[in-house]
Order: sequence, then C-alpha cells, then structure tokens
Amino acid sequence: MSDIDIRQALVADIPKIEALIEASVRGLQAGDYDPDQIERSLRLVFGVDRQLIADGTYYVISQGSRFAACGGWSFRRTLFGADAIHSRDDAPLEPGREPAKIRAFFVAPAFARQGLGTRLLAVCEAAAAARGFTACELGATLTGEPLYARHGYSVVERLDTPLSDGVTLPIVRMAKRLAGA
Repeated sequence: MSDIDIRQALVADIPKIEALIEASVRGLQAGDYDPDQIERSLRLVFGVDRQLIADGTYYVISQGSRFAACGGWSFRRTLFGADAIHSRDDAPLEPGREPAKIRAFFVAPAFARQGLGTRLLAVCEAAAAARGFTACELGATLTGEPLYARHGYSVVERLDTPLSDGVTLPIVRMAKRLAGA
C-alpha cells in the first residue's frame, strides 16, 4: 500500500480511532474471543488511551480520509488498556533499564494483513530506541500474537485479564530486545 499516511494521532482523531478500534475488535478478534468477551473488552479494556496521544507516541495510518490502523508505544508503565483501566500506572519508565511498551494496535478489517501492523511496529520500535530504550514489551491479544512473534517478540507469560462476572480476556505478555541494543 503506497498511498497511506502515517502520523501522530491528535485529540481531534479520537472519534475515528474509537470507531476503528470497535470495527477491528468485532471484525478481527471473533475467531479468538467469544461474543461476551468482545463486548466486555470493548467496554473495559480496548479503547483510546488519551495519555498516548498527549505524549505524542500514538499513530494513525490513513488512506485518504479513512483510518486504516492505529497503534503506538509508551514510556510509561501501563502495559495495555484504555482510559477506563483502573490499574493504570502512568509513571515514566527508565530507558536502558526498563522496556518501552508497545500499545493499542488495531487494524480496520478492510486493511487487515496488508503490512500495516508491521509498519506501525517499525515506527514505534524506532521511536522507542531513539528515546534510549533497548527493549520493548507488550500485551498482545490472541489475534495479535502471531504478528509480534514474526517480529521477534517472545512470550513472557499468558494472562487472564478480569472483565466482569468471572469473564476473563486472555492476553499474552511478550518482549523483545531491540536491534543494536
């Protein structure tokens, strides 16, 4: 895809990012999560993290006026989750000693498997390395796990994230040492 644009996300982009996240979760994760997990995760886990946008570490990929993908990285402790996550820790990480966090990657179903996740990942890893980070970690969905594994991320642990009423969302914590580190 040569006619795409990658740029930092803006606060004004939030409604389009929210729509993209919902379409991505409903359209691409149905093979890995049941309908109840999807509905609850959209309310409780997946969504916009405004801190990433404020930090300038969240990106959108667009084709014309359509948002095709979004994702970012963070120099803060929170591993995954939207603004609604109550266990957030926005304290800064120490570059060179702690891994940067790869965060909140979502691709619109119409743009799936066209290399957009790979492009976003390269942008995020380069930005983290430029800030002095030597490693990255992330909380992958079961759907995203193969993408990250293809790019050198290894499974650290498998987590069951509580949603509500005993329902959990399996997440895979993965990590990678950055090239040249």
